[in-house]
Amino acid sequence: MRVLGSDAVQDPSKVEAYVRAQMESRKRAHEAANAARKLTKEQARYKRIKKIREDTTHTVHVAVYRVKDFSNPSHRFKVETNANQLLMTGLVALHSDCNVVVVEGGPKQQRKFQRLMLCRIKWREGKRGTVANPSSSFAHEDRAATSELDSDTGCRLIWKGTVKQRAFDKIQFKACPTELYAREQFRKRDVEHYWDLAYSGAILETLDS
Repeated sequence: MRVLGSDAVQDPSKVEAYVRAQMESRKRAHEAANAARKLTKEQARYKRIKKIREDTTHTVHVAVYRVKDFSNPSHRFKVETNANQLLMTGLVALHSDCNVVVVEGGPKQQRKFQRLMLCRIKWREGKRGTVANPSSSFAHEDRAATSELDSDTGCRLIWKGTVKQRAFDKIQFKACPTELYAREQFRKRDVEHYWDLAYSGAILETLDS
């Protein structure tokens, strides 16, 4: 008002219009700056992928799990969704009470996936059971994540280690009516030993029980 001097006294409406124009101008400039800072959907996706992706050019971390009961669709959804979100590759062979989950990725990805398999998913829940909350107790999560087997909940980590290259190009589920058919899915990728290791363990457990 002081800057406008006598105009503020002689024509108040002119001053008001001037102030509003200045405010509108600053608002548009502020919105334009915010828009420029916002990431496009594609940029946001690239940023997320860059954060998750790990360099597996020379070393790939592999984990092999055996699940006794994979009949709950919610469990299948969580495994597939998390594997895709973590940019992992592998195979889930669904066969009777010997369901084998093989996942490939980096060490951080494997740690996150292991927490999912050994803690977050409640394998003992049936199709009508209450769906487990993904953000379950951190104390229980830490306990399960450090254990290589969680037979009490129906999921066991059979083996984890490193290989030179990936055997799979994506995560996929295969319904396997027979043991031979299941083994063939792994043999196609020259990793039938993953199946042999998991299946032989299931046979031994059956004999012991």
